[in-house]
Amino acid sequence: MKRIAVLTGGGDAPGLNAVIRAVVKTAINDYGCEVLGVQDGYDGFIAPGGVFPLDLAAVRGILPRGGTILGTANRGNPFARKVMQDGKEIIIDVSDKVVAAIKALNLDAVIVIGGDGTLHVSMELCDKGVPVIGVPKTIDNDVGGTEVTFGFDTALTIATEALDRLHTTAESHHRVMVLELMGRDAGFIALHAGVAGGADIILIPEIPFRYDAIIHKVRQRVERGSHFSLVAVSEGAKPLGGGQVFSRRGDAVYVPRLGGIGQEVAEYINAQGFESRVTVLGHIQRGGTPTAFDRWLATRYGAAAVRAAAAGRFGHMVALHNAQVITVPLREALAVPKRVNVDSDAVRTARGIGISFGDENN
Repeated sequence: MKRIAVLTGGGDAPGLNAVIRAVVKTAINDYGCEVLGVQDGYDGFIAPGGVFPLDLAAVRGILPRGGTILGTANRGNPFARKVMQDGKEIIIDVSDKVVAAIKALNLDAVIVIGGDGTLHVSMELCDKGVPVIGVPKTIDNDVGGTEVTFGFDTALTIATEALDRLHTTAESHHRVMVLELMGRDAGFIALHAGVAGGADIILIPEIPFRYDAIIHKVRQRVERGSHFSLVAVSEGAKPLGGGQVFSRRGDAVYVPRLGGIGQEVAEYINAQGFESRVTVLGHIQRGGTPTAFDRWLATRYGAAAVRAAAAGRFGHMVALHNAQVITVPLREALAVPKRVNVDSDAVRTARGIGISFGDENN
């Protein structure tokens, strides 16, 4: 193994720089291997100046930094690239061009740090001969094949702190405070933060809710002397028989942008006579310094990815299983998206301590 490349794709997440740092240090120190950085996901392979050397000096001091020194692109799918042609937007496939660029660089491995979408693209490129090693990244914790993705712990910590802060103002003003959190199809952030932050109601995509059940919980708390409530809502949560709320439609390249369910929940609560306010935490969950756990996990993932590349385990991704970092086939890991198990001990624990999920079981 003489030369490898590393790139980040999809949304940013705390810990990306820790992975990059571990990749560079492990490759150079353990294998005497040259490392190339690819700018803005797979786009960097076909962009002028998009590939450049990464040495030890380049990764010095980046461990506690959020974001990624390589840049990222959550629309960097080479199989569906939006371009302008004759004044019109069209979708083209540039995957062969990307594969050719990778082969021209004589790369022994491409380490791809990304979530479900980026890793699916990587699997397809692997089928076309690209020597890919995946590193699972997402604050949503929804990548299969691993117990946890880096970035999740930081987002969870930020969301929990937000609930702590909303608790005091909710209690002071006798309000129902609604906190909208990220989580398109998986409610791990809202569930874990809701339990850790003392939420009274948690709404997640996996459990469709009823508005009357939310009001029932709020009224129940008032009757018991608690004149305030905290509601943690995943952006992908939806009412029973209804759909998710979007702020922007999607197309062949852009996924639909979720947003607004928190506002709809707060407006309904207001209409029932309970003063309510909504806070949308948004990208604050993604930014800033990663927690110690995310730095630790990201570093282990980066080092393990280099070892997997040296062993020729292409088409695999690193994963955490029983506190050990192993590799699993990408196809196996991505076969079934990871979602909150509604019968898990986490959900049962939340119900047992009196948290409502806004469904018929409350």
